[in-house]
Amino acid sequence: MAITKPLNKDNLIEIENVSLKYHQPSEKIGSLKEFFVRLIKGRLRYKEFWVLKDINLEIKRGESLALIGLNGSGKTTLLKTIAGILEPTKGKIRIGGSIAPLINLGAGFDSESSAKENVFLNGAILGYSKKQMKAKYDSIVEFSELQDSMNIPIKNFSSGMLARLGFAIAVDVEPDILLVDEILSVGDAPFKQKCMKKIEELLAKGTTMIFVSHSMGQVTSLCKKTLWIKDNQMHRYGESKEVVQEYLEFCKNPAEYQNK
Repeated sequence: MAITKPLNKDNLIEIENVSLKYHQPSEKIGSLKEFFVRLIKGRLRYKEFWVLKDINLEIKRGESLALIGLNGSGKTTLLKTIAGILEPTKGKIRIGGSIAPLINLGAGFDSESSAKENVFLNGAILGYSKKQMKAKYDSIVEFSELQDSMNIPIKNFSSGMLARLGFAIAVDVEPDILLVDEILSVGDAPFKQKCMKKIEELLAKGTTMIFVSHSMGQVTSLCKKTLWIKDNQMHRYGESKEVVQEYLEFCKNPAEYQNK
């Protein structure tokens, strides 16, 4: 659980010995009914596996950190844990500011409501009043470039339109901490460039960002530090160019890397 007031006044985020364990049924279950029958009869067997192991990080205000690694390594899980969506099995996370998570497209949106209604819904989730969001509404619409679609239910939106709306809301409220998971991989090239420029502006103003991406170009462009998560634990942490270079060498020939 995220807790305000970091131990160290220089830190905005403190992650201390964080581990997260999942339970998975050890046998294949064909239906929801079968699941509940086994559960009631006490015949449901699980196998445990750790999706995060002993993560320790201190992130200062204004720092930009990238999380990289193969699919399933735990990058998004760590981001969701920092956002408070998941609670660690062990360890603590301390947060000293407001968070805007851009993790799952459509998360926090009501698909039956219009884009306009969802602007105010997301604002409320982020802790802003209706009056505050009314003041921000025009700039959100302008940035998203969705002027002709704001009264349409977002269930009719493409993934690119959802990304535009979610990003526009998150950056306009100017959070202390911006959590970004692959959202810059969605949408057309001009809007991606617009998002990159806006992120750079927020970082210059002191926003702290944690960024998950498979684009090493974006990682080295936006983030000074990078954490490579491998086998669900910290593998390398340091300057982005150095960590990315080693990661790319690993991706070219994992077997040879393992033998080093």
